[in-house]
Amino acid sequence: MDESTITVPTADGIELQVYRFAPQGRPRAVVQVQHGLGEHAGRYRRFAGALAGAGYLVYAPDARGSGRTAQGRYGQWGPDSWLGWIDDVDRVRQRIREDEPDLPLALFGHSLGSFATQQYLLDHSADVDAVVLSGTAEAGSISGMLDSPEPADLSAFNAGFEQRTGFEWLSRDEAEVDRYVADEGCGFESEAFRGMGTLAAAADPERLRELRPDLPILLVSGDADPLADGGRAIEVVGERYREAGLTDVTVTIYPEARHELLNETNRDEVTAEILAFLDRTVGSGR
Repeated sequence: MDESTITVPTADGIELQVYRFAPQGRPRAVVQVQHGLGEHAGRYRRFAGALAGAGYLVYAPDARGSGRTAQGRYGQWGPDSWLGWIDDVDRVRQRIREDEPDLPLALFGHSLGSFATQQYLLDHSADVDAVVLSGTAEAGSISGMLDSPEPADLSAFNAGFEQRTGFEWLSRDEAEVDRYVADEGCGFESEAFRGMGTLAAAADPERLRELRPDLPILLVSGDADPLADGGRAIEVVGERYREAGLTDVTVTIYPEARHELLNETNRDEVTAEILAFLDRTVGSGR
């Protein structure tokens, strides 16, 4: 796998730092990875290695206020705040299309990246060829939780789990939790989002019916993820897409798995399912 970095400018003057992980030989397709809140794209290097090993080219931006893009100012979302997050997804996608105009494109979003993806699809379902949502939930309830003048408090998610670090809700793998805690680019406090109320549109049946019906979507979650409500919140999202007319929607719930499936004890199983989905959709030459 060949790793490099490119930059993509945002509408409000931020330079997104984007990892590019390339396979040997001509790629089968491109996977755009959108990470979650309080983390960065460098944490997806292992996943990118698996994708590149299977012939996929990966673009993984450090989102605004995160990773190298933040330049030490973690959790500062910039003038465009949440709507900037959504627009940034498209700016990275446009750069991918400039670099690789002939390759199919899959969008992978985890946690906050999955909510940005849900909202992004309302206006851009024709611009991507497949979607994977990880650690996601029903957009209406999340919008209400995050649309607050106060920064999001994620500590409540650890209720019901062991309290060794306060981040046990992320994974059953203690070594992965310890890496998260030791990483200065993770778990940081952030300013409140502005414009987060617009995310509620991603739960609107009328808006969802505007999505193109042949867009393949895979939703993966652990039933012990506090966002998933035992898996019920994920089933709701999947059913809404089906009711909107989408014909290729798959929901997989992993028993006892927590929020970060790619860092869970069963991560190889999860990665294998995602690869099988990509092989069936964008990797098939479609």
